[in-house]
Amino acid sequence: MSVSFEKQTKEALKTAGDAIAGDPQNIPGTSGKHPISAAIGTALTGGKEMAGTKGYLAAYMKQLEDNPLRTKMLTAGTLAGAQELIASWLAKDRNKHGNYFTSRVPKMAAYGALISAPLGHFLIWLLQFTFKGRTSLRAKITQIIVSNILIAPIQNTVYLVAMALIAGARTYHQVRATVKVGFWKVMRVTWITSPICLAFAQKFLPDQLWVPFFNIVSFVIGTYINTVTKKKRLAALRKKHFGDNRGDSVGPRPGPGSIGRPEDYKDYPPIGPNPPY
Repeated sequence: MSVSFEKQTKEALKTAGDAIAGDPQNIPGTSGKHPISAAIGTALTGGKEMAGTKGYLAAYMKQLEDNPLRTKMLTAGTLAGAQELIASWLAKDRNKHGNYFTSRVPKMAAYGALISAPLGHFLIWLLQFTFKGRTSLRAKITQIIVSNILIAPIQNTVYLVAMALIAGARTYHQVRATVKVGFWKVMRVTWITSPICLAFAQKFLPDQLWVPFFNIVSFVIGTYINTVTKKKRLAALRKKHFGDNRGDSVGPRPGPGSIGRPEDYKDYPPIGPNPPY
């Protein structure tokens, strides 16, 4: 465990202990009056009896310290799969059996756990190691620039290659077409969100929480863009097969062996622990 992270943890526990001693009725995160918010606060903090020493959040942070890569892999895989499932539900994108749990869900989960998380873990570690101990404004700005110029293109390229393979691409030219069509559009999204999120992480988060933070932001943004992209693709399919007069009908979907077009996936944002998010 790093010295700074251990110090922050001890300070948080001391604050919780002081809260119990001073006013047991006023413990942050445990005084929600609404039943749902109270239940969530108790689950995260452990409730008044444990005062922040236990709960899901504390357990997750401990696992993040003890088994960082494994925890990040499980987090990224879960969020990537959930993002695809939620986007399919919001866009009403069903498979041929009428289910929202399409074949892309486990594939996206595998991508998040086996590719995105390890890659993000290494690249963010390298970024943090390079700027370790440098806290000046100039160093922070340089870190953001390096992240956008060097790290983001690597992650976005790997992401687009994975999306092409998941969509059914089997040849080099199909993969290359996907990367060519989507690279700069994804990079523009990266360059808009990266400075804000990375500056927030620099200011408020310990190093160990950077990857989970990027995961959460990526999940929210990715679910939105994924949903919009699916709706556009389904609308294009309906228009192609039925014409403008049947816009509300559900058209036939590509079969299991069909290959998705590169333009169908060019708007998908990077999934997982990416510095841009």
